[in-house]
Amino acid sequence: MATRNPPVPSESDPIPKSDSGSFPYFEDINELERVFNRFDANGDGKISTDELGSVLETLGSGVSPEDLRRVMEDLDTDRDGFINLTEFAAFCRSDAAGGGDGEFNDAFDLYDRDKNGLISAEELHLALNRLGLKCSVDECTDMIKSVDADGDGFVNFEEFKTMMMTSKNRGATNGSVHQS
Repeated sequence: MATRNPPVPSESDPIPKSDSGSFPYFEDINELERVFNRFDANGDGKISTDELGSVLETLGSGVSPEDLRRVMEDLDTDRDGFINLTEFAAFCRSDAAGGGDGEFNDAFDLYDRDKNGLISAEELHLALNRLGLKCSVDECTDMIKSVDADGDGFVNFEEFKTMMMTSKNRGATNGSVHQS
């Protein structure tokens, strides 16, 4: 009969493909899986603390071991010591649904390399390419223009938050960003 164990990712995707609207940071489940797989360096279907720390370091985030432990505790809902695709997807859904300013701040900081409170096209280009989502600086400029409410050529925190929460409706990347 039915088991009460938490869902585990398998060959058959535990997340319905038709539910792409649940992932405001990604246009569809395939994009979510590509980002997840970038974190999952050894391809075992789960993100370890070391893998998460490695990606954050690559993106330029100086996360302390204590902060990294806290992030893992928050995301690892089944307490197996790893983040699986289901937990990663749940984080993406809950972050947008609950407002998630703390997580938005953390995400914003990963893009804002010079820590001036603004994301430039060059910073966006660097971050997306480090995640394996290849795009040109011109494409990044276009992405920024689409959410740049004050017209300064940069994305500030409020614009970033709006972009992350509404990208599923707007199609922010218009299919121009692709995996390497």
